[in-house]
Amino acid sequence: MSDNIQPDPSGLGYLGTPQIPGSPWHVHDPRRPQPRVVTPGSQNSDAPSDAIVLFDGSSLAGWESVKTSGPAGWKVEAGHMEVVPGTGNIQTKAHFGDCQLHVEWAAPAELESSGQGRGNSGVFLMGIYEVQVLDNHNNPTYPDGTVGALYGLYPPLVNPIRQPGHWQTYDIVWIAPRFDGDKLVSPARITVFFNGVLIHHDLTLPSIPAHKSISPYKAHAPTGPLMLQDHRNAVRFRNIWYRPLTGYDQ
Repeated sequence: MSDNIQPDPSGLGYLGTPQIPGSPWHVHDPRRPQPRVVTPGSQNSDAPSDAIVLFDGSSLAGWESVKTSGPAGWKVEAGHMEVVPGTGNIQTKAHFGDCQLHVEWAAPAELESSGQGRGNSGVFLMGIYEVQVLDNHNNPTYPDGTVGALYGLYPPLVNPIRQPGHWQTYDIVWIAPRFDGDKLVSPARITVFFNGVLIHHDLTLPSIPAHKSISPYKAHAPTGPLMLQDHRNAVRFRNIWYRPLTGYDQ
């Protein structure tokens, strides 16, 4: 140990250590804020103590119809919500930006069609950026439209889907794009785990996911709703929650 480095009287660190590059703190700095204590859920899928629950299985009071801005037209039963085909997309009344998001979904057990017609829906971050929901169990389609794809941009690294009718899980880390006026400063980034398997790792979105086209970024608010898609299939959702992401020492 250097002669200039001494234990802090608090016993929680050292004084006289080098400053960490890009940080106001020194190595082993006793003055640095302690990490916030968060109580985890009893299972990894359960919302931790600092999460905001968007759907708890009992009510769509926190959601609205995208089409009418009125009450969400989907049905709630047995602890899940289900798309009512033709009622349109729904979105949260709450808006958020950078986050950790947990969503569970299930395609209908009865096989209705094939390709994009089977168990189709979507999870739209900020109401814009789509992670595809689709029953691709023994059901091929165009790769950038398969389950877990960043729609129209990137297929998932792998497809770990369960059989139709079974519950599937997305765990998403979302970093929203940054704008300075109308200028894009930094594009969106996303990491996705599908049924516990990594399918996108810190992926930068070069444009906005779109159907049959490339849609360039357009400046928008720093926060937005979570939107779920009515694509004419009775897809179910449950246990939806998010955690706003903050920086270190906050």
